[in-house]
Amino acid sequence: MDTQRELLIEQRVANDAKSPLVAYLLAIFLWGFGAHRMYLGRWASGIVMLALWGLGWLTAPILIGWPLVGLVCLWALIDLFLIPGMIQDDKDKIRRRLGSSLW
Repeated sequence: MDTQRELLIEQRVANDAKSPLVAYLLAIFLWGFGAHRMYLGRWASGIVMLALWGLGWLTAPILIGWPLVGLVCLWALIDLFLIPGMIQDDKDKIRRRLGSSLW
């Protein structure tokens, strides 16, 4: 692979990759809604997180929802450490896509 092509791919990766700042802001401010996961392309787990969060808060007044709310809070806290890896996976996916489609 020549240097020109590698530079072009890396430039596209830098432009197309998801922003860590946006991912962290979504994770911090929208916490249990799973918006950070959806932003990073993990739609299924983001929707599951949202559903558990909503179900937990709907059933919290009768006390059975608190474990779900706690589980989602723990999941969101762990995600704060997983976001860099998710962004790297996104960049790797873009590199593979561009590497196979250019020339």
